[in-house]
Amino acid sequence: MMNDISVATKTLFEIDEYIDHLVKKIELLSYVNPMNIEEQKEKFFASKYLTDPVFKYPKIDFDKFNLHREFFSQSIEEIEDEKLRKLYEEIIYTYSGLIQCIETIGEGRKFYYNSLRSFGTPTEQDVENAKFILHFDSENESSEIFQPKYNCEEAEKIFRNYAEDYDFSFDIKHSSHMGAIAMVLNNIKTLVINKNHTFSDNEMNVLNNHEIGVHMVTTMNGLLHHLKIFSHGFPNYEETQEGLAVFSEYMSGNLTVKRLKELSYRVIAVDSLAKGYSFSKTFRLLHNTYDLNKEDAFYITTRAHRGGGYTKDYLYLTGLKKVYDYYQAGKDLGILLTGKVCLEYCQEIEYMIEKGFAVKPKHFTSSFKENNNTNEKVDFILKSLK
Repeated sequence: MMNDISVATKTLFEIDEYIDHLVKKIELLSYVNPMNIEEQKEKFFASKYLTDPVFKYPKIDFDKFNLHREFFSQSIEEIEDEKLRKLYEEIIYTYSGLIQCIETIGEGRKFYYNSLRSFGTPTEQDVENAKFILHFDSENESSEIFQPKYNCEEAEKIFRNYAEDYDFSFDIKHSSHMGAIAMVLNNIKTLVINKNHTFSDNEMNVLNNHEIGVHMVTTMNGLLHHLKIFSHGFPNYEETQEGLAVFSEYMSGNLTVKRLKELSYRVIAVDSLAKGYSFSKTFRLLHNTYDLNKEDAFYITTRAHRGGGYTKDYLYLTGLKKVYDYYQAGKDLGILLTGKVCLEYCQEIEYMIEKGFAVKPKHFTSSFKENNNTNEKVDFILKSLK
């Protein structure tokens, strides 16, 4: 494929290669997850929800100023193809914004404003959508499928068993320093499982379809392109990526009202950042006003307030709605699986495949092959979101 590409585009590949070298240093999730969540949770509960946690974060192991300079020293103007030149300009600005996020982790509102620039914040309509979902009754939580059942080692076996359907391999690590119960670290092709969590059947079904079925699939597809940007992420790819991952839960028949409400609480928590709420005030909003149990309220508040105010969490619900509407319009989900890509760049991706700069996805999310959703209430909710 690469032989078909003219020598005139050599600069594009050199720039892409160099960005790849730089981007490996800036996996935001490696830095923004507090290292002392459980210890601070105990102190917070002991204070009767009044004393805000003091989180500790991993040390940054790169020269921030030098990294900014290296990004902006790239000769973008020498990329002859106008569409790709514009794309790479946006990419440089996006990654520079992520460096600013990382370098201000733990610095309160400073980090919040950098997060805002990178991920945005919920609109009034997004908040209304979240409140609309919260009016619905969740499934019966005493149901067997929601009962905690599997420890970390047992969960790993279930993940590995599910992954046998896919033609790729990846590492699995266990961690006690994370806000999520599981996550994929893209740059090292690793699924990280939360050591402190006991997993239910529903959670395992959700995580298999979300983490492996989408996040790992797009990681592996992203590595198949000559252009490494598919592996590291297009501008604003997070919304599409998370929306696609939750949509995989939906297509596999595992998206519940309970899960939609969890995503809605995240929107409410992120919205509270814009209102200037402290950690304890956001927690009390979720726990007292919205009647969310104290454990879940703590973790959702931690996700939103980590670093000083991490706004990304509202994108799961907005992304889900966008991907759902995209699918309902009969559009190609395969384009969205080509890597860490963004809905808004579908035309550019098609153009890149046509010109030989990219390839069609080799790995395809198993839940997308057939729609197994039978939850009419969930369908009604997704259709009703504005």
